[in-house]
Amino acid sequence: MTLPNEIEVLKARLKSMWMAGDYGHFAQYLEPGATGFFETLHIQPGLRVLDVACGAGQLSLPAARLGAVVTGVDIATNLIEQARARAADACLPITFLEGDAEALSLPDENFDLVFSLIGAMFAPRPDLVAAELCRVCRPGGRIVMGNWTPGGFIGQMFKLTGMHVPPPSGMPSPVLWGDENTVRERFATGLSDLTLARKLYAVHYPLPPADVVEFFRTFYGPTNRAFAALDEAGQRALRRDLEAHWAGANLADSSETRIEAEYLEVVGIRA
Repeated sequence: MTLPNEIEVLKARLKSMWMAGDYGHFAQYLEPGATGFFETLHIQPGLRVLDVACGAGQLSLPAARLGAVVTGVDIATNLIEQARARAADACLPITFLEGDAEALSLPDENFDLVFSLIGAMFAPRPDLVAAELCRVCRPGGRIVMGNWTPGGFIGQMFKLTGMHVPPPSGMPSPVLWGDENTVRERFATGLSDLTLARKLYAVHYPLPPADVVEFFRTFYGPTNRAFAALDEAGQRALRRDLEAHWAGANLADSSETRIEAEYLEVVGIRA
């Protein structure tokens, strides 16, 4: 059991991890692959939308451009600042709030659509996340998630990294949000319908695999912190294994990197 003071320490560690690197810059390469997920949202003018773990607003901004009334929440202070700046530059009236997916400071039944793309899955207490997503969604509204699967490319990358740097104790693996049976258990109450589908997320970097690993080390918080936790020899070993992982799955020639990463699309209807 995780005690209250332990969970606060864990949350502080996770917040620091997501504020490391520069996720806003990192996520630019993820935006093209998010198109399929975004189309699932069926954004319409006037739709009240909540983007949970919104990062720097990668999906909040296009939702607002389609006329939705958008609120974005993220635990990382610097990403919320980036999101606000991007919205201001685009003249989009989006509300961005620093907050916790496990305890959203938002009214009950306030949104027509609540979604999270590879974001809320990283909160340490998934049952609280599921309850909060349901609480803030109106009856008949939709809850949509996109979560990396355990056996997919990113899920296996997390597993490989965990062999070098053990993940925090006291929290289940984030990629369990990509396991169908686990998701059904977490949403056992609160929904009138739940549809799950495995899909592929295309990722393209105009870089060879070794440079992609360096890009992750520099800009992606979890990889950045993993390298920082290791000594020089450990960093070399982690880099070697990550380079082999990316090269082995690369669908392009050695001058660039194309990956198809499996994720679980979760679509629920609030009861």
